[in-house]
Amino acid sequence: MKYPRGPAPNLPDRFAGRPVIDAGKCGKDCVKACAESCPTGAICLKDRNDMALDMGKCLFCRACEDSCVSGALRFSGSHQLAAAYRKDLVVSSGSAQRPANASNNKAVKMFARSLKLREVSAGGCGACEADTNVLSTVAWDLGRFGIQFVASPRHADGLFITGPVSRNMKEALLKTYEAVPSPKIVIACGACAISGGPYIGHNEVCDGVGGVLPVDLYIPGCPPHPLTILDGLLRFLEITK
Repeated sequence: MKYPRGPAPNLPDRFAGRPVIDAGKCGKDCVKACAESCPTGAICLKDRNDMALDMGKCLFCRACEDSCVSGALRFSGSHQLAAAYRKDLVVSSGSAQRPANASNNKAVKMFARSLKLREVSAGGCGACEADTNVLSTVAWDLGRFGIQFVASPRHADGLFITGPVSRNMKEALLKTYEAVPSPKIVIACGACAISGGPYIGHNEVCDGVGGVLPVDLYIPGCPPHPLTILDGLLRFLEITK
């Protein structure tokens, strides 16, 4: 495909992208059904003028959109969801609709056009891993940007982590991180890796990577679409063509 030199490929009509919030549409009789419908507590609704949605926790299941009779919350078709800072994943009413900054000066300087990643499934269901694997097919051809997944952490520049980091995977993840030569980066892909996803708060998970390792790039979704993952990686390295 021509992307990113050309337009992005078309996405399915039911694709749920970056949320758009207009709390001003909340009626005075709002019963906060959107917040109550969210299975991961991604929505914070203090009053009808103060609403925020945390994409790091969001499963993009659209239960909140379906329960919002006023149309104050909807999901756009924007695939650009990745951010370099955890706080930038929180979308609030009236916030700018442009994608959050995902670039990383260290990564651009050290790894642009030559980034090797070791993928670690830290208790994931396989969905994020599957959509990541799509990027290695001939249609997407991730290698044309110099980005490759390698078999050993000793050959990697960083880790690409999926899953909520189960207790049984924590030690293995830490050892894998230690095996990566410095300087190194960490990418958290998917709601599980960012916040624990549907397992958030469970005793057997660490609620994502952030409490275990420093994270340089967050790619939200459950799972993120391959285009969302690719966009995050390209903006992370400031690759535009």
